[in-house]
Amino acid sequence: MLTNRSAPHARIAPVLTVADVRAAVAWYCDVLGFVEHVRIGDHHRAQLGLPDGPAAEMVVAEVRPGRRLPQDERSHQLMLKVDDVTAVVTAIVARGGEMVEPPHDWEYGERQSTVNDPFGHQWVLNQTLADVAPEDWGGESVTPRPPTG
Repeated sequence: MLTNRSAPHARIAPVLTVADVRAAVAWYCDVLGFVEHVRIGDHHRAQLGLPDGPAAEMVVAEVRPGRRLPQDERSHQLMLKVDDVTAVVTAIVARGGEMVEPPHDWEYGERQSTVNDPFGHQWVLNQTLADVAPEDWGGESVTPRPPTG
């Protein structure tokens, strides 16, 4: 697949609409570890990614016709894999975010916590604790994922 330095490299990149693009970019970089790849105007939009490659990229964009801020009733969440859920939740709360669900260990091998960022978006933070087959907890393997690394 052809890549372009002016566009996200990830195959899917959510667009998060915010009231203050620069404040949101600073928060996502400082608290969640994203880096800013491309800035398009001072307050129009920015392309962010994780420093270890295009596995997760997103666009932070201004409010404009056809794009509104999130409402109380959410239509989506963003899942982000982190090394230490508890540490990230602590940083989020310290920087104006809200813990919705505290860290919890699940039978499928993940520690998760749900948080709201100060810009109206909800994140589910995942920390992998173990490699667990879906069949071990009642799930079903359908199409195996390709090997990583």
